Amino acid sequence: MSEPFRIPPRSPELMSPQDTGLLVVDVQERLVPHIRDHEKVVWNIRRLLDAAQILGVRVLATEQYPKGLGPTVSPLRERLGQIPEKLMFSCRECWSLFEEAEKEGLSRLLICGIEAHVCVQQTVLDLLASGWRVYVAADAVGSRHRMDYEMALRRMELAGAVITTTEAVLFEWCVRAGTNEFKQISRLAREFPPGESVAAS
Repeated sequence: MSEPFRIPPRSPELMSPQDTGLLVVDVQERLVPHIRDHEKVVWNIRRLLDAAQILGVRVLATEQYPKGLGPTVSPLRERLGQIPEKLMFSCRECWSLFEEAEKEGLSRLLICGIEAHVCVQQTVLDLLASGWRVYVAADAVGSRHRMDYEMALRRMELAGAVITTTEAVLFEWCVRAGTNEFKQISRLAREFPPGESVAAS
């Protein structure tokens, strides 16, 4: 008699809502307009926040010197709770956020925000050094200049971060089709980016 079919365990490379948090880094009013493709970056971060709400992913956020750079942009701001301030470029200054997340059982963080080569990169490197498994959504981070953006992604990946995309994250967190959550995630995935339309597709 043959053994019953068994599904192998999930890859340890994959994120899940149970072990992963979403960190939104410094997406603030006075800096965002200077970021290349900023409308798409903000749009992708908003989709990640909506997916996190649907799937129960823990969300963390920071603001860099809001007195000078302003608050987090709308519509992200209304999707976030209280946001701690920092002066250090790395979110290491807000380390209590990560201590609390770790106590809740999280071991992975998906990072989005700006700027890729400054606050995001320094945060990623500090998190890796502290033992976190770190992922970066390449289309949900940005810099003012293409070279800075590209070199930041390269350096973070070489240091051990996993580079991915917003849509890949949506379905990785969702895990399976045929659920109410999947229907909502699918709607997010089918949205058109700013400046694009059905006709353009």
